[in-house]
Amino acid sequence: MRRFLRDNSLSLFFLGLFLAAIVGQAIAGHDLFNQEQREHGEAAVSLWDYVTSSSFGNAVMENWQSEYLQFMLFMLATVWFIQRGSPESKEPGKEGTEPDEDQKVGEHATADSPALARFRGWRTALYSNSLLIVMGVVFFGSWFAQSMTGWTEFNAEQAVHGSEKVSWLAYVGSASFWEATLQNWQSEFLAVGSFAVLAIFLRQRGSPESKPVGAAHDSTGVEG
Repeated sequence: MRRFLRDNSLSLFFLGLFLAAIVGQAIAGHDLFNQEQREHGEAAVSLWDYVTSSSFGNAVMENWQSEYLQFMLFMLATVWFIQRGSPESKEPGKEGTEPDEDQKVGEHATADSPALARFRGWRTALYSNSLLIVMGVVFFGSWFAQSMTGWTEFNAEQAVHGSEKVSWLAYVGSASFWEATLQNWQSEFLAVGSFAVLAIFLRQRGSPESKPVGAAHDSTGVEG
């Protein structure tokens, strides 16, 4: 058990933070939702009713889709684009998907390589892009869930104000939807881009996301 906790401490740490944060969000959001219900002369709802509502679902999915978009685009961008001096970048001259020898594919696979790296054809091609595929599925799934929960919530507000309901396509094309979506996207892009640049000049000793403290500023892709 001790070895398991050590070997998986990073994922367990963030899992714990995630669970604590989403429970906290549910409790705080439930309290705020009921305050607004009372202000409008409507009945309060239970915590369960709130966490299964479009209001809570939209708030969660809105952030999930932007986070997965961030990592999906960063992963793709670092295949082809270079930032000299950043530990988040490959070295200049190594742009692209790289040769089979460097990627340990086919006859270049080693004894401990995954079985799917040993084949040729569609199986290896699929495995070679499996991370992108899964991240993309989660992104598009959470984006669609955000649009559905946001649409439901939007039409509920329309009904309260005596306005006409709109279709899903009309909502997805509305300023309301894209304002909420883009305010998340812009912050994600800023965070990733600024981190890649700041890591050229700044250090965090012992972190694989940072270069060694004594590494030159123009050394690229060197983790410490």
